[in-house]
Amino acid sequence: MSRSATLLIIVLVVIIGGLYVLSTIDAEQPQTRVEKPIANEALAK
Repeated sequence: MSRSATLLIIVLVVIIGGLYVLSTIDAEQPQTRVEKPIANEALAK
């Protein structure tokens, strides 16, 4: 196998492995309630 083909396979394996790791990370953030005051003029529209 040529050197460039080997390098291409290694790069693809690293990219696919990185995507797999990122897809399995549990990065869900807890939901927080945001209350924003609204002026009466904005509600009248």
